[in-house]
Amino acid sequence: MKADVLLFFSSHPEMIPLYERLEEEILRICPETVIDVQKSQIAFSCRFRFAFASMRGERFVVTFGLAERIEHPRIKQASEPYPNRWTHHVIVASAQEIDAELMGWIEQACRFASCK
Repeated sequence: MKADVLLFFSSHPEMIPLYERLEEEILRICPETVIDVQKSQIAFSCRFRFAFASMRGERFVVTFGLAERIEHPRIKQASEPYPNRWTHHVIVASAQEIDAELMGWIEQACRFASCK
């Protein structure tokens, strides 16, 4: 585990296994991904940023961007900051929630970011 990731989760070390699982799955489906640990989020990018991991209070949040809005109970919030660019937020409480469905959305986000 990189020191910057450990520092990012220093106030919530219990979330590190969730992050590790997310990172592993993203690198599996998008091996060219670059990871950038910032103060408030961890960004995943290929050509452009396509997914983010962050903490909102006590919650681990996975965010991804797509060309269209997805309506699904797992998506807690979606917004359109730019025309045809939808940002989706999913709260992840367990490693089992980093599943084929979530990773399918993230894979779509990676392809979308690569095409911009």
